[in-house]
Amino acid sequence: MAVNPPKIKVLLSANERLQKLKEAFHGKYKESPLFYACAPGRVNLIGEHIDYCGYAVLPMAIEQNILAAVSVNSSQTIQLANTDPKYKDFTVSVNEITIDRENPQWHYYFLCGVKGVQEQLGLSSMTGISCVVDGTIPASSGLSSSSALVCCAGLVTMEANQKTISKVLLAETCAKCERYIGTEGGGMDQSISFLAEEGTAKLIEFNPLRATDVKLPEGAVFVIANSCVEMNKAASSHFNIRVVECRIATKVLAKARGLEWSSLQKLGDLQTALGLSLEKMLDLVEEVLHPEPYSREEICKILGITTEQLSKNILSANTHHNLICRPCVS
Repeated sequence: MAVNPPKIKVLLSANERLQKLKEAFHGKYKESPLFYACAPGRVNLIGEHIDYCGYAVLPMAIEQNILAAVSVNSSQTIQLANTDPKYKDFTVSVNEITIDRENPQWHYYFLCGVKGVQEQLGLSSMTGISCVVDGTIPASSGLSSSSALVCCAGLVTMEANQKTISKVLLAETCAKCERYIGTEGGGMDQSISFLAEEGTAKLIEFNPLRATDVKLPEGAVFVIANSCVEMNKAASSHFNIRVVECRIATKVLAKARGLEWSSLQKLGDLQTALGLSLEKMLDLVEEVLHPEPYSREEICKILGITTEQLSKNILSANTHHNLICRPCVS
């Protein structure tokens, strides 16, 4: 499973989308791409909103993906363009990469992947790239378009700088670096994007990251219906509120059982520390947590901390000004 991302030779004339992307690249930069990188979106079959609690999930990749055409140069700049005209061109020096989490534009997701690989590999300098991105994953639809863009950028950065790391390490790197834009995900999206294989779903487990094939039933058909309602995870606090609620639940439960709660972040880690079965964990939740919303003041009183400590050590940047409610298992 820890093998490197594969390199595949593709006949451009036999792939209409690649041919169109090559033409778009040439029209933008007046040269041909050196290579292409691709990362798929995903749909989750079992285990919704539990990866960031440390629990296993069962996603599968989908055909819709993020595809990038790339050339390298000595300009020490990253030039980004998108085949969708609503996403504007962007250029930045490789030495001045910053990510504005208050303004989550498409190119910042790409830069998350660049910055993550740069830091993972300790690249003191990076080659310049020109890149055109084409995506077929509906944006903000819950199919992991943003994470696929981060993963694709990680692949691009690795290949452009002629470096090699395993798919597992690349998945872990991209899971961490997407947090630069403010999304506190658990790693499912990036893991399945790199570790997926045709014809199977994957049981994804964490700490350490590992993936096991789950063969799909012969002839099974999965229907993914797009409601056309968009949710940009980084542009709102909705996603991170759920993460923070589960983090607070972990700490309140740990405190109730006399554990050193400050270092515990995930319900899965708490279960391991207590040595409880899942059924016993559910009993603990019912025993300790009440179903009514918790106020900020109540949480601080239970944990014996100030509101400033709550904001600094437990909340995320985009949940500081939201009242906390329902700290329970999702």
